[in-house]
Amino acid sequence: MPPLPLAHETWFTSGEHPLDWAFAGETATLAVLAGAVGVTGLLRLLARRHPGVDVPALGRLAPYMPFALRIHLAVSLLGLLSLGFFLSPAMDLEADVAGIALGAVMAVVAVAMVAGWHARGAAALLVAAGPLGMLEFGVSAVLQRFDLVGLALFVLFAGPGRWSADVESGRAEPFSLVSAARAAWALRIPAGVTLIVVAFVEKLANPGMALEFLRAHPDFNVAQLAGLPMSDLEFIRLAGGVEVLFGLLLISGALPQLCVLVAAIPFNTTLWFFGNTELVGHLPIYGVLLVMLVFGSDPRLREAVAEPWPWRRPQRAALALVRRPQPGRSS
Repeated sequence: MPPLPLAHETWFTSGEHPLDWAFAGETATLAVLAGAVGVTGLLRLLARRHPGVDVPALGRLAPYMPFALRIHLAVSLLGLLSLGFFLSPAMDLEADVAGIALGAVMAVVAVAMVAGWHARGAAALLVAAGPLGMLEFGVSAVLQRFDLVGLALFVLFAGPGRWSADVESGRAEPFSLVSAARAAWALRIPAGVTLIVVAFVEKLANPGMALEFLRAHPDFNVAQLAGLPMSDLEFIRLAGGVEVLFGLLLISGALPQLCVLVAAIPFNTTLWFFGNTELVGHLPIYGVLLVMLVFGSDPRLREAVAEPWPWRRPQRAALALVRRPQPGRSS
């Protein structure tokens, strides 16, 4: 079966689409969701015996991940701002006080991220803009872009990293393994929550919106294109379940390399259909996948990615990361 494209319906549909939880409560939908939970649990158990593959060439890129995420965040914010959007193509910035203020925040954060100048302060500013955006666009719209908050939180915990004015001037410490567990947790949880929220808001609890999207873009029901007798509603159920599964896998942190390679297929497929709008909207997710792949390729950082709650024993976790050397490399 071809990969399931995971496009954001709210970016490419118009009109009001009130939530209808009846579809999400159907037995078939609950079975799909139970399957997603079961697969996540099985992979978590499997990861205890086979956590991943060491790829030193990728693992050595870990100190550059704060820089990579700063650039992903900056380009995404500038791209959205240039198109007249706040955090997603579903939130149009108006020429009023609120719209100008939120647009100014995006511009300031983007410039600070590119330069790495007062990067932690800029990250905190973007996090604070979330509740302000909720007043303008509603809670649901902002929660669907919670992944952007994850990028900002990563910078808050990990610091701006290499190639930043903060580190070069001595204002901030370089990236360290000690902060990796908390930074990875703060990155993957918002990204996973975003995917789950979007799965319900755009599909499982809003089949009307998804049906309208499929009527306008019939090629997105790839099951029918493959000759499978799957109705649009059945496809919406499956696509929503897959999106929930990807969200749960990110939250779990288990087998990050495998999860990234699988998730990258549908997230890149949609670029063929929607181009620049989809690209700037998905840049934060691409940044999350990049960090998960790089961290998952280093045995020390892979454990940090899978840590359920890195604040539980911070000193022990930090010592474990720092003292566990890799063959041929110093910690």
